[in-house]
Amino acid sequence: MKLFSDRAGRRPAIGGLLLVAVAGVIAVTPPATAETASAVDDRPVMMPRRQPVNAVDPGVPGTLGTVEGEYDLPAVTLPGLRAPVEMQALVIAPKGGAPERPMVVFLHGRQDACYTPQEGFRDGWPCPEGSRTVPSHRGFRSMQQLLASQGYVTVSIAANGVNAQDGLDDGGAQARSSLVRLHLGKWADWAGRHADAAPAIVRQAAPADLSRVMLVGHSRGGEGANRAVMDTITPPPAAVDGYRGRVRWTIRGLVGIGPTSGGQNPVPDVPSMMLLGGCDGDAALEGQMYVDATRGVSTGRALHSALYVIGANHNFYNTEWTPGQSAAPSDDDWWATDDPVCGPGRPTRLTAAQQQRAGATYVAAAARVFLLDDDAVLPLIDGTGVSAPSAGPAHVLSHAIGAARTPVIIPGPALRLGGARLCEQVNHNDAGKECLPYAEGESMGSPHFTGFNYMDVEPGRWAVRLNAGEAAVLTPPRAADVAGELAMRLIVPPNTSGNTFGVAATDRSGRRVGLGDVSVDGLPGTRNTFGYWAREVRVPLKGLSSIAALEIEPRGSATGWLLDAWGHQPGTPDPQARPLPRIDVGAVRAREGDAGTTTVDLPLTVTGSGTGQVRVFLDNRASAVLTVKPGDRRLTVPFQVPANTRYGDDSRVLVHAKAVRGLVVGNFFDTSVIENDDPAPAVEIDAQSEVTEGATLRWGIHLSEPADTTICLDGAVVGASSGPEVSTTDLDPRWLGDQGLDPEPSRPLSTAGVYVFTCVEAGQDTGVLEIPTVTDDLAENPEQIRIEARVELGSTTHSYALTGRVTDGRSAR
Repeated sequence: MKLFSDRAGRRPAIGGLLLVAVAGVIAVTPPATAETASAVDDRPVMMPRRQPVNAVDPGVPGTLGTVEGEYDLPAVTLPGLRAPVEMQALVIAPKGGAPERPMVVFLHGRQDACYTPQEGFRDGWPCPEGSRTVPSHRGFRSMQQLLASQGYVTVSIAANGVNAQDGLDDGGAQARSSLVRLHLGKWADWAGRHADAAPAIVRQAAPADLSRVMLVGHSRGGEGANRAVMDTITPPPAAVDGYRGRVRWTIRGLVGIGPTSGGQNPVPDVPSMMLLGGCDGDAALEGQMYVDATRGVSTGRALHSALYVIGANHNFYNTEWTPGQSAAPSDDDWWATDDPVCGPGRPTRLTAAQQQRAGATYVAAAARVFLLDDDAVLPLIDGTGVSAPSAGPAHVLSHAIGAARTPVIIPGPALRLGGARLCEQVNHNDAGKECLPYAEGESMGSPHFTGFNYMDVEPGRWAVRLNAGEAAVLTPPRAADVAGELAMRLIVPPNTSGNTFGVAATDRSGRRVGLGDVSVDGLPGTRNTFGYWAREVRVPLKGLSSIAALEIEPRGSATGWLLDAWGHQPGTPDPQARPLPRIDVGAVRAREGDAGTTTVDLPLTVTGSGTGQVRVFLDNRASAVLTVKPGDRRLTVPFQVPANTRYGDDSRVLVHAKAVRGLVVGNFFDTSVIENDDPAPAVEIDAQSEVTEGATLRWGIHLSEPADTTICLDGAVVGASSGPEVSTTDLDPRWLGDQGLDPEPSRPLSTAGVYVFTCVEAGQDTGVLEIPTVTDDLAENPEQIRIEARVELGSTTHSYALTGRVTDGRSAR
C-alpha cells in the first residue's frame, strides 16, 4: 500500500518564514528535447539483452533437513496503537543441533487484517467474531524453505495488529520496528537464560546466531524493517518506542521487496538490497531511495543495491496476496490490463510462480553476501550484470553504490560541465530545470527522481543530462584516486537498445586516456511504468590512477542521464556500522496572539553524538540545511506567526527532515499547531421562510462579525410538525438531482433523504440557505418543510430548527 496517498495536514495561511523560500509556481513549457512518455509509447516494447550466467547460483536448495512451526505469544501494547498486537510468527529452520545458524527475519506488508470466506475482508481489531486473521506472515514459505535448507533460521512475523491500526503520521513504521525488535528480544532471551521458556518450534530448530541477522520487509514491511535497523543502532525516543531492553543482536543486512519509503531515510552503514518490480501497481518504486539517499551521508563502505525485476508486480512475492494461492481474497495489483508490458499474459510479464522463484533466489543471494561474507554471488546484486539460473525466465538487472567504490562524479553545482546540462531531479515548478519533466498522461518517470513526500522542489538532488551527438566534459572540484574500473549509473529512454557512449578520462597530470565504449539497453516501458531506471556500466581504467575530468560522448542518437560515476573494485569491505547522530522531528502547539509577531521554534530532537547536516522543509514552501554539532540535543526551525484578532481555524505547520551528511533521521515529519485564540462570532439564522410555489425558500445566516475561515451549516429535512409536507415534486428537479435524487415518484421530503448544506465564506458576515420550488396545476393547502440544522464552531456544535411554508397563490378549500 502507498504510504501517503492523502497528504496529511493543511497548508497554513499564516506566517512569514525565517528560511529561504523556494521558487513560486512557474508555467514553463518543457523544452523540445525533453524525453516524454508519449515517445515511450511510440516505440515498440523492447527487452534488454540477456545477461551472462553467474558461476554460483544462490537459488539452488541446500541439503539440510528442516523443521517448521509457529509460535503465538501474549499480545503486546505498542505506543500509538489502541489495541494490543499479536506476537505470532512462522519459523522454518534447519533441524536442531550445533552450529548456530544466521537468522533471516521477514516482515510482511500492509494488507487487510481480517476476513471471512463468505464476506471477504472485515474491519476491526481484534478481528470481529466469526472472522479470521489474514495469514500474510505465511506468504514467504517458499523463500523460508529455500533459506532453511541452506542453513538459515528464518522467522516470518505476523503484523495484522499494526496493519489494522496504522492510521498514523508515519504509516506505522515505528510500530513495525518495535514489533520486529520485540521478536528479536525474545529470541535473545531464548538463546540465553530463558531457553526453557522457548516455544516448541524454537527448541526443535537449530540455534540462531543473533550476531548475524538480516531483515526482509515487503511493502510497508520494508519501511518498518528499515526503521528496525535504524532503531537497533540509534534508539528512538522512549515515548514512541515499544521495545524496552538491551540490544542483543546485530543486523548485518536489509532486503526491501517493493518497499515504501515515505521518509527516504535509509541507514547508510548497513548493507541493503532493494527488489523493485517493473509492474508494481502499488508502490511507486520509491524503494530506490534506500539506495540513492545513502550517497554521501556516511563512509560509503556499505553496499546498497537496487534490482529491477522486469514484469514483477507488488503482491505476488507473498503467496497470501496471490490469487489461487491465498487463503483470504487477493488480486493482481497491476491495474492497466491492456498495458503492453504489464498486462496479464504479456510476454514481458512474470507469472506468480516465476516472480516468487526470482524473489527467493535474490533474497538468498543477499543472505550469502550480507551474512556469510560470500562474494561468489556478489556479482548478482552489485551491478556486474550477470543472472542466476534459478530465477528462471526473469530479467533481473542490478546496480549499486557503496562497498569498494570511490566517488568520481557526483552531480552538483560544484561540477564544471561542457556539452551537457546539470538538471534538478525534483523541481515540479520549472520543467526547464527538471531532469525529466512530468506531463499528465505521459510517463510515470524515474524512481531515481522520486520526490520527498509532497515537495514540489527538493534542493540538492542533481543529475547530468547528456545530449545526442554532443560530447560532455565533466570536471569535478577535486581529482579522484581510482583503481580497478570506472562504474557509471546511466539512465536511457525505455524501449531503446544499443545506446552507445564513448568514455575517456584525464588524470591529474593532464594525460587523457580513451577508456572505450559502453552500450546500454533501456527497459521495456509504457506511460504506466517507471521505466527510466539507471543501468550500471563499467570500463577498465587502463592504467589511470586518478581522474580529474571525465568525457562521455553519446554516439548517434543516444541520449541519457548520468546519476554518478565511481572508481570500482570488487569485494565488500567491512561497512563498520557505527551509531550516527539521530534526528527526530517534533511538534509544538502555540497561540497566534493578538498583537505583533511571534516566533515559534519548531523542534527537532538530536540523540547520539557527532556532527552532521540535515535538510529541513517547512511545508512545501521553504527549505534550509541545519548543522548538528557535538553536544547538540535540539535544533529549531523558526517560524513567524503574525497576530490575528479574528476567529479562524487552527493552522498546521509541517516540518520534514532528510539527512544530508553524517546522521540519520527517524521520525521524518511532524505537524505543529498554531491555535486560534479568538472567540467565534455569534451565528443567527432566520428561523422561517415563506414563499409562493415557483419561488425559492431562503433562510439568511448572519454572523456578528466576519471570520477568517468558512463557517458552514448542514442539516437534514425531517417530518413536518403539522399540516401537509412539501414533496419531492414541489422542488426544482435539478436541485434534487445535485443530491442524486429523482423527484418521481412523488414522496414527502422527509422520507427522501434530503440534506442541505451552505457556507458563509471567509471574510463575509452573511450567507443564505436556498431551496428552489416549482409550480404545479394543483390547488393545494400550504405545505410545510422542517429542517434540523447545525453549525460547528471548533469543538462546539450549535443546533437550529428551520421551518418553511410554500403556498400556491390560490385559496384551496
